[in-house]
Amino acid sequence: MLAGIALVLLGVAAAGAESSTNSSTAALTLVDAKRLAFLRNWDLLAAKGDVDIAVAQRLVAHEFPNPVASFSTLKINFDNHSAGTSAGNGFWERNYDTIAAVNQLIEIGGKRRARKDSAAAGLRSAEARLADARRLLDAGVTQAYVAVLVAEEKRQILTDSAASLGKEASIAEARQHAGEISLADKSQIEIAAERLELDAASAEADARNAAIALETLLGEREPQGTLHLSDSLEPLAEIKPGETNLQAALARRPDIRAAESARAKATADLRFQKSMRIPDPTFLGQYEHEPPDQPNTIGVGVSFPLPIWNRNGGNITAAEATLEQTGVQFAKLEAQAAAEIVTAQTTYSSALSRWQRYRQQLAPKSRQIRETVAFAYEKGGATLLDLLSAQRNDNDVRLATAQAAADTANAAAALRAASNEP
Repeated sequence: MLAGIALVLLGVAAAGAESSTNSSTAALTLVDAKRLAFLRNWDLLAAKGDVDIAVAQRLVAHEFPNPVASFSTLKINFDNHSAGTSAGNGFWERNYDTIAAVNQLIEIGGKRRARKDSAAAGLRSAEARLADARRLLDAGVTQAYVAVLVAEEKRQILTDSAASLGKEASIAEARQHAGEISLADKSQIEIAAERLELDAASAEADARNAAIALETLLGEREPQGTLHLSDSLEPLAEIKPGETNLQAALARRPDIRAAESARAKATADLRFQKSMRIPDPTFLGQYEHEPPDQPNTIGVGVSFPLPIWNRNGGNITAAEATLEQTGVQFAKLEAQAAAEIVTAQTTYSSALSRWQRYRQQLAPKSRQIRETVAFAYEKGGATLLDLLSAQRNDNDVRLATAQAAADTANAAAALRAASNEP
């Protein structure tokens, strides 16, 4: 597990260096964007760190208490009396009382099993939270990617409209010199074209800001908004999520698995606190050397605390409250997840229907009307008001179509995330 995470982090460094070099020139697909995000996103890296901590906690839970060794020498004389014995006057022959002892605590009452179960549940919870962070990041990258595309699409629509009105302004200038239209009419077309150019510049700034947001999500250390995206909006909107079965989707949700593991951990923690009412014995083994009368003796013993004043009631009560709380959180999360899935299904169906109607009906009609009115205006068969109105309506429909496509792509991503579609 730790080796795998180390390899991932090495991949992060390599991908970071590569992206910093090529992000401003290479075209980025949505798949590549997700791959980079899964390697470098800050929140995901933090979630991986939580898994490392949980792994360490599991290692700690499997460890035995260390024995305690002690060594002491007593009855050392500081007066004029000799400490020597008939065996001699060396340190080991003197009448000092030398004791070497080892104490070992033994856990009983299921404490070790409860602690191991708690650590294992904590690891499962951390892994599920990592999977959930990845699930949310997947949808977030899609939405950020789509935000850049729709901003760029709006900029392109406004730029095209400004160019179209600029062409009409040139025609209007010729007609004004010929006396067919007034100077005021020509000026209105020029003003409308310039306003569209200003709106296009504002949309370009929005597109760059959206690109900066995407780069930040991808873990770019110095986002500049210079990403070049290779996917387009409509193909992404056409990617449909799979059929969703509510119960199967709930079973796949990693946040629900994390809540289940949290509840299992709370159950193990409660068992552990209850087992703490049973005192753990500490066994003693010692060797004593005291010449000349008792040159070598061995002693054994056992000690344990008496559970008279403290029966661990406070910790047990707190663990029971935590278990009840995790049960409530699990039920709440499951209900919220079910509501999220149903809402995502409704939102996607509505967005898809709206986008299809815009694309198949409203956008072609609007384009046809604008072209017809523009042709008529060039031939003198339509008024300036008709031209500007047709241009404005066509812009609104094209922008609404682009937004509907973006809403559809985002709704599909949200549905896939809500159901954790594999």
